[in-house]
Amino acid sequence: MDEGLIALVAILSIFVFLPGMVLHYVSQWRRQKTLQPDDERMLEDLWRSAKAMERRLETLEALLANDDDDTRERGRPVRRPRSTLDD
Repeated sequence: MDEGLIALVAILSIFVFLPGMVLHYVSQWRRQKTLQPDDERMLEDLWRSAKAMERRLETLEALLANDDDDTRERGRPVRRPRSTLDD
């Protein structure tokens, strides 16, 4: 009787529990591959933030380019090196 019980448990483990576990984790893996609605909203917010930052950077680059052109037209100021020996 003891050997029959061991054989029954082994057969159930191989043909029922093991495939059940494999199918369970495969379905979990497939479910995780898709984006959840919260993730989609967060991704959309990040996309909008990135676009806004890109526009700000372009504006700053344009301002700096104009400032650099103005400095070239006026001539750059002469900078004298500071000396600590003058004290």
